[in-house]
Amino acid sequence: MKFASSAKFAAVALTAALALTACGGGSTSSGGSAGPVDGKGKKLSVLVNSNANYPAQQKQWFTDIAAKFKAQTGADVEFETFASGNDELTRIQTSVVSGQGPDVYSLGTTFTPTAYATKAFVTLSDDDWKKVGGKDRFNQAALGISGPDAQHQAGIPFVSRPFVMAYNKDILKAAGIDKPATSWDELAAQAKKMTNPATGTFGLATGYKDNFDPWKFIWAMSVQAGNPLVDGKTLKLDDPTVKKAYETYFGWLTKDKVVDPASVGWSNSNALAAFASGKAGYLMMTTSSSVPTLEKSAVAGKYAYTAMPTTAPGQTSPQGDAANAASILSGDNVVVADYSKQKDLAFAYINLITSKDEQLNYQKIFGDLPANAEALKSLNNPILQPVADTAAKSKATPFTGAWGDIQLALVNVVVQSIPDLSKGSVDDSSLQARLKDAQTKGQASLDRASK
Repeated sequence: MKFASSAKFAAVALTAALALTACGGGSTSSGGSAGPVDGKGKKLSVLVNSNANYPAQQKQWFTDIAAKFKAQTGADVEFETFASGNDELTRIQTSVVSGQGPDVYSLGTTFTPTAYATKAFVTLSDDDWKKVGGKDRFNQAALGISGPDAQHQAGIPFVSRPFVMAYNKDILKAAGIDKPATSWDELAAQAKKMTNPATGTFGLATGYKDNFDPWKFIWAMSVQAGNPLVDGKTLKLDDPTVKKAYETYFGWLTKDKVVDPASVGWSNSNALAAFASGKAGYLMMTTSSSVPTLEKSAVAGKYAYTAMPTTAPGQTSPQGDAANAASILSGDNVVVADYSKQKDLAFAYINLITSKDEQLNYQKIFGDLPANAEALKSLNNPILQPVADTAAKSKATPFTGAWGDIQLALVNVVVQSIPDLSKGSVDDSSLQARLKDAQTKGQASLDRASK
């Protein structure tokens, strides 16, 4: 990936910013991978998220990694994909019940607690870590949601993906906006100034029908308002802060009218395309994975990243720890199924994809920040600095086996509201009923996980 030229930031600053989010412990091994693994005649099954933004590139990456793995071990790799959070959870549950399925799972960080709680995935020993290069191989911040504590970890960091928003510098300037919004209310006000339906330009670009991200808006606004969503053994989806969050998120479409009406049917790839064409002031809930697209688009050299607002709707300044809730602690972790008959091959595969060279290659293709500490340290592109800064203001989602169900419950409120959004409004009674249903189902899952 080629970036626009500009003054370089020190690589150490990027690493230090990410390191501030560290929740895990230090290394328990001195590093260095184990010896070569003989996998002749064997096949490793790997489950990963389908990359909607770069499908052709992902297909080529599958082919290239499989060839390298074959050269190293003699074994083949079979890749399978999932396309949504619901699909991700279903695949975990099905494999746990049946005791068979993929050998390796690449999961979003928020699903790591769910996978860990099943006890169907390897809790990593010192020897296991040594097989993937040792804990020191990884940026320690990325270990923050690998397990409940430093001694009990299942998730091996693959990439880091803090959520930010991109903004079109020209559109903001033309609207008389000096700097990006830091509160959700200010964001809506700025978006109105930039919206001009006659030219097809809107203040915000977001995808209401995205399979993964709508819940993250609700999480952010709720946590910033002082509601952690999970308080011990109590779920708080029926809290007024959650309702306010949905009203704000839906309101961009129904009341403020600062998003393209078509966005009710958009995924984030559609939102990215709209922003890349120069038709939006802000691209919401994006990551550095948008860089490869934007650098080849009409807005190349005209955009920048910044943290999403940290002041909750209705507030004038961050309350409590809200300033440290700009993003979930986000990325992908790799876990190994305990039922796998070829764990050594699984760790050899993970050792390959988390090596410095492969991590930098992945970053070049897909934009995600490396979890490999050396690879991360070698990056020096200033475009990425706000993303790294946001990583330092990220909070982990609750480490409970119920989180997968809770996350899907938050998404389902949006899914159930799509028909209403298409008609132009979501009435209060319908939203209340959906939140009550989400609360009931989520609390039941939390009760089971708490036993």
